[in-house]
Amino acid sequence: MIKRLLILSPALFLNACGFLFGDAGMFPDRGGDYTEAQIVPQMRVPAELDSFTLDQLYVIPEEFIAVNEFFEDIPMPKPLETRRREGVIIQSLADRSWILMDATPGQVWPRVRDFWIELQVILDYENPSSGIMETAWVEVDNDQEKRHKYRVIIEPGLHSGYSEIYVIHMENLRSEAIPIILNWPEASNSPDLERQILTSVSQYLADRNDIYQASSASLLAGSIESESKANIVQDVNGKQVLELKINYNRAWVQIRTALESAEIPIVDSDRDQNYFNVRFAGIVDENDEPGFIGRIFGAGNDENFAQERGFNVRLQESNNVINVVTEALEGSDEDSQLNDELLQVINDNLT
Repeated sequence: MIKRLLILSPALFLNACGFLFGDAGMFPDRGGDYTEAQIVPQMRVPAELDSFTLDQLYVIPEEFIAVNEFFEDIPMPKPLETRRREGVIIQSLADRSWILMDATPGQVWPRVRDFWIELQVILDYENPSSGIMETAWVEVDNDQEKRHKYRVIIEPGLHSGYSEIYVIHMENLRSEAIPIILNWPEASNSPDLERQILTSVSQYLADRNDIYQASSASLLAGSIESESKANIVQDVNGKQVLELKINYNRAWVQIRTALESAEIPIVDSDRDQNYFNVRFAGIVDENDEPGFIGRIFGAGNDENFAQERGFNVRLQESNNVINVVTEALEGSDEDSQLNDELLQVINDNLT
């Protein structure tokens, strides 16, 4: 009897499923009924009644027709900006150090402010539009002899999208009255304490994952971003020059570093005479270089390929601005274009 029930149970189960869920069952599957639905006019409500509650619950979308575009060659994705170096680093030149960061001043400002808040340090002065904040007098390392104060200056980098952060330290004897008028020194009273804060701020910024969110940027500090320190402009004669809003010592180091990064050979240089002599062949597209077979048969030596020529890169200081001017040592009709290309390469490799 048990065996018979076991044999009959699947059949009874299948029949029950058909009785309950089949097309003629008690609970038929209506999943495909929408394909047979008809479009009927929208319900009309008399003018004296409200109709604000009526709405289309199931809107039939319009037919989407995709237009296929055919390419002879597969389009390549746009490359990322080559000169962008992500991260937070500390740069030093002579006796001055600063933080270089690939974020705008508007993004950096609130994060540096949060740094002092987490340390429970009060800010006596804040000016986001000029990028300056000053702490109150604080105690450092249980120093009972002196009181200390810090000024943070946030400036745009050489290129848009970058920021430079400077710290100046000031100290005052506790035995003296707190000065009402502050005369900030050009260099910190204690380079070690300046370096300590620079290191702490750089580590704090490097750990903040939300620093690149535009929604958390300071609108007031964002006005600093339009003042990049490196810009290619035209002089009074219409010639392109690279304008650097930095001091001469830094400009000299930056230009040399940019030339070396771009692998432009430096033939001669004289810091006192403010010039570099270099060899430059123009901006070469990778697709223009001769292939393997072409190099075997000497295509690389053909006149169609640009040859390196001599150029003079000169630094001219005027009104606290360094103008970088390029000039071909050998006259040619291509001088103007090559001068502009050399300036562009130098500008792209500034850090």
